[in-house]
Amino acid sequence: MFEGMDEAQLTGLRRVYEEACGRGLTLNMSRGVPGVDQLALSEGLLAAVKDSAACVTDGLDARSYGQLEGLPEARKLMGDILDVTPDEVILGGVSSLNLMYDMMARAMSHGVTQGSEPWGRQGTVKFICPAPGYDRHFALCRYFGLEMLPVPMRADGPDMDAVAALVRDPAVKGMWCVPKYSNPTGTVYSDETVRRVAGLTPAAPDFRVFWDNAYAVHDLYDEVKLLSVARAARAAGHPELVIQFASTAKITFPGGGISAVSAGPETLAAIRASLFFQTICYDKLNQLRHVRFLKDLDGVKAHMRRHAALLRPKFEAVDEILTRELSGLASWTAPRGGYFISLDVVPGTAKRTVELMKRAGVLMTGAGATWPDGRDPEDKNIRIAPTFPPVEELKTAMGLLCVCAKLAAAEV
Repeated sequence: MFEGMDEAQLTGLRRVYEEACGRGLTLNMSRGVPGVDQLALSEGLLAAVKDSAACVTDGLDARSYGQLEGLPEARKLMGDILDVTPDEVILGGVSSLNLMYDMMARAMSHGVTQGSEPWGRQGTVKFICPAPGYDRHFALCRYFGLEMLPVPMRADGPDMDAVAALVRDPAVKGMWCVPKYSNPTGTVYSDETVRRVAGLTPAAPDFRVFWDNAYAVHDLYDEVKLLSVARAARAAGHPELVIQFASTAKITFPGGGISAVSAGPETLAAIRASLFFQTICYDKLNQLRHVRFLKDLDGVKAHMRRHAALLRPKFEAVDEILTRELSGLASWTAPRGGYFISLDVVPGTAKRTVELMKRAGVLMTGAGATWPDGRDPEDKNIRIAPTFPPVEELKTAMGLLCVCAKLAAAEV
């Protein structure tokens, strides 16, 4: 039993937990999904292109073939979000994860640029994975058989001393980064961290940073500016080092957005060559809808302020409940944007806490998912995804999470 809890308090917690189990709860907090009220903000997207005349832009008919790299105005919109020029952007379909998969598959089969040796022919391939981090990134590495190298996530980004040491190994071919409001910690990379990433001098000439800027415009409070990694990489003499990814998944509709990849000219040339065999074109009507609906970067920011107004009460409710119930027992992040909160419970109890939640009817992201191969070395990290449930359901789930965390700690 942990310090500060007596037998009567433990009995009370067990009673509260058993009562919760008997309520038949069915709450899902396992993924960062926008709430129904957030989806309603983008309903205008559905009518943004109303007739055949509206489908023609600059002489291009969005209904037909062509423009493999995407409509120019849509490339500009996504370029503005990524802080790059339209010429540095190629658009994809709904999912930026699909673009990351394609990039990794291309690197494995054909190399990162035309004429470079495929990773799949180079023996062991290793990837740097800041942790806690995004489980889908780790799943991609696992799918392609890459060895994952965890490095600690600090308050200003990954431990760059550890990264600099690891890239001396020519088998290390890449690194994952979620630079703004990292999943799950909510970390924003400092200017110094961005410069250090851009200034890396890896032993492998085909090393690439996979820069997943998923939350580039997802501020909950004041706008937080992220230093342009593309400009920093060019200034450091490494224009091909970083490949950026983004999408409108959590701007408009997760199942109906557009995605984008941006990189150096040689890497973009390799992507274009591959796309020629993959597709005739992506959904230009959807690209056009997004431009007509969002208009420009200022329109995107105004739209995201409406999202923030809906999300702030949820993030604040989580922080309030954790502060009241778990202060001194656990630690957690209080991000200024993004979609997640990272909770560290008593070491050795994260899996048990999540197991107790599931038994009571609340599904959380699996404990350990935020580490490569699902192996949290201290079994303490839990990712909280507060965006989907209505506030009152979220409060119920968080109250139960605190009970489960205490019960699990009492078993240690």
